[in-house]
Amino acid sequence: MAVVEMKVPVVGESITEVTLAKWLKADGDFVALDEPVCEFESDKATLEFPAEAAGKLIHVAAEGDDLAIGALVARIDTSATQNGNATSGTAASGAAATSTPAPAAAPPAEAKTVAAAPAVYPIGAAPAESKTSYATGFPSPAAAKILKENDIAPGSVPGTGKDGRITKEDAQKAVAVAVAAPAPVAPVLSAPPSSHPPILPSFSRETERKKLSRMRRTIAKRLVSAKNNTAMLTTFNEVDLTEIMALREKHQDAFVKKYGIKLGFMSLFAKACSKVLLEMPDVNAMIDGDDIVYHNYVDISIAISTPNGLVVPPVHSVESLNFAQIEVKIKELADKARTGELSLEEMSGGTFTITNGGIFGSMLSTPILNEPQSAILGMHNIIQRPVAVNGQVEIRPMMYLALSYDHRVIDGSTSVTFLVKVKKLLEDPVTLLLDL
Repeated sequence: MAVVEMKVPVVGESITEVTLAKWLKADGDFVALDEPVCEFESDKATLEFPAEAAGKLIHVAAEGDDLAIGALVARIDTSATQNGNATSGTAASGAAATSTPAPAAAPPAEAKTVAAAPAVYPIGAAPAESKTSYATGFPSPAAAKILKENDIAPGSVPGTGKDGRITKEDAQKAVAVAVAAPAPVAPVLSAPPSSHPPILPSFSRETERKKLSRMRRTIAKRLVSAKNNTAMLTTFNEVDLTEIMALREKHQDAFVKKYGIKLGFMSLFAKACSKVLLEMPDVNAMIDGDDIVYHNYVDISIAISTPNGLVVPPVHSVESLNFAQIEVKIKELADKARTGELSLEEMSGGTFTITNGGIFGSMLSTPILNEPQSAILGMHNIIQRPVAVNGQVEIRPMMYLALSYDHRVIDGSTSVTFLVKVKKLLEDPVTLLLDL
């Protein structure tokens, strides 16, 4: 029996362990070369593990297991594929001519084995039933979470992704259909009593224990480390976004027509921060042992919420990009993050972070540092508030800004000055566009 051992590959320089998040192929299934058989969850991303040979898959590890790099995950019996292909034809021939006696050369025991052997199909030649099973049984990580949260069976959702896989959009459509369906009519008081007592989830005292995902464990460790190992402090200010909103409203259509993407707030904030970071290198620096490392470039990490947790992939060299390039890059990173397709290289680096809690309705917060960076800017909800303008009370779109910083690197006066400079650029965006 020819067996190929599948072991956890090296997925990143700093990653020593992964979690087997999900088997995509059942134990005993026949798999084709390079067909995804399982998903690994690393500290930073979810990765698919393709089959290293064609044959019968034999599980060694279980879902939820933490596996070191190089640990055995599964075995593939490559001889089973050859036997399966050979015997599938024999079984089919026998089924096609039931009245014809079996060849004398085939002993009864062997014929029994042939009849019980599952058929193996080459890539692209599987019957319709097999294709449907694959389409409805293998949602992406993001889609699987959505379906689980809404109690929707994957088998009831048609997949439109590659090889019929259920995408996040497929799952969202299924949820929308389920929500739109008419609710069941509640039984009247005269209805016969049920054999089971009604469940009252509002008063339930049951508990449920779930293992933290690897990404959530990593996030927890990093947050505690930042809290315990830095002298973190937060300073606040507010910014009047009247001019920014007027600029977007005036030029949005032309911007979309030329670049094919909307001008958002994030690119304006990122550009303003990059300009001030180059003027104030302490805020763009980080501690490395007994040294302070200064950067002559600005890589801004953008906080993105995903079904598995918060990720902060950086947009590199923001100071050298225009607004459209920044928007395109942010959208690309956000799309990949939410579908679990970010590479380890795309997750690495960053000299400063921006997080926008305003999209969830946050009025004010104190963001935690993204180590080893020394500062993080928190954006918040835009609220129409009365403010004094030239001695008159006016209603303006106002946003609170919060800058958390490492006091070991950045002085209080430096942090306040940084926030004031960013505020001025945003309140008069012409100075930002003219690099004044």
